[in-house]
Amino acid sequence: MKNKQNITALIITFNEIKHIESVIKNIDFADEIIVVDSFSTDGTFEKLQQLKNVKTIQRKFKNFADQRNYALKQATHEWILFIDADERIPEPLKNEILEAINTPKDSVAYMVKRLYFFKQKRIRFSGFQTDTTYRLFKKGTVNYIEDKIVHEMPEIDGESKLFKNTMLHYCFDSSAHYKSKMERYAKLKALELFNKGKKSSPYHLYLRPVIKFVTNYIFRLGILDGKEGFQICYLSAYGVYFRYQELEKLTR
Repeated sequence: MKNKQNITALIITFNEIKHIESVIKNIDFADEIIVVDSFSTDGTFEKLQQLKNVKTIQRKFKNFADQRNYALKQATHEWILFIDADERIPEPLKNEILEAINTPKDSVAYMVKRLYFFKQKRIRFSGFQTDTTYRLFKKGTVNYIEDKIVHEMPEIDGESKLFKNTMLHYCFDSSAHYKSKMERYAKLKALELFNKGKKSSPYHLYLRPVIKFVTNYIFRLGILDGKEGFQICYLSAYGVYFRYQELEKLTR
């Protein structure tokens, strides 16, 4: 391609031994791959040491926004691709990414829609059908909001665009995995709410989880995802309960 733009791929990891080799192979089109690992204990760091053309940095995890902002500063190329270890870029999306960075456009950031998989089954509903996330940025145009420490939100200096093609997200391989992930996120969200002066109440502890379940299972059609849909919607509701239970502990 004329005037080929180089791209840095960034990954933040903690205990991703099941995914790390596959995701690195998936992004082999990147000119630079940097992994910021939060001192994994499952062999992830050791596996990364064996992979060629990968720069690995171990850094203590504070929160997602902080870790992503640190990773952004390590990139040396004009374009930055953020990808999680459990995400995969199909060929059509790869081609769209390469076209975007090598064709002059006004956009400095790109969002992508993700297709979710639970136990290798495609989840079409259950609240996931409208999920989009930022994954490609021009260097120097993005910064993650520091007080959004989970479900982090980037601030973009410029125009954004949504890719036509989708990304695959193998986010949960078991109910236990999903539960542990919900609890980890809930603890961070509780801390975020605590820092903003929020408090828990019986409404948050008991009614909000029910509303979450009904919304995802009935109104967002989780019932059509079968038993996996029920498990996902139940555990999403549990995550809300656990968040406010943690917040109550913090405010005591």
